[in-house]
Amino acid sequence: MDKKIMIVDDAMFMRKTIRNALEGAGYSRIVEAADGEAAIDLYQQEMPDLMLLDITMPGKSGIEVLEAVIRIHPEGRVVMCSAIGQEMMIEKAVMAGALDFIVKPFKKEELLKVVKYSLGE
Repeated sequence: MDKKIMIVDDAMFMRKTIRNALEGAGYSRIVEAADGEAAIDLYQQEMPDLMLLDITMPGKSGIEVLEAVIRIHPEGRVVMCSAIGQEMMIEKAVMAGALDFIVKPFKKEELLKVVKYSLGE
């Protein structure tokens, strides 16, 4: 699959978990960022087809990153990843332009279903 996917999460374990699931499903063009500032810079360089973005990170929040991405590329596809109990943040993210969201912890199958849907596959 030639779609480029960007993973943004401050937890290395979560980035690795998501990467492994994506690679196992045939996605090979994957880039990662560990914080909001790096995510915005990398997004501009890479222009991924899809961004999987953690809501809660140090520095710039996922919502701030989402807003920046939508300003850069109004058609940008962003799926928010959040922990259980962050319903208000999810609502805020959808209002700011998130395409979808997935609640952590999630099963690999759930992640891949959301990714495929978000990429129109």
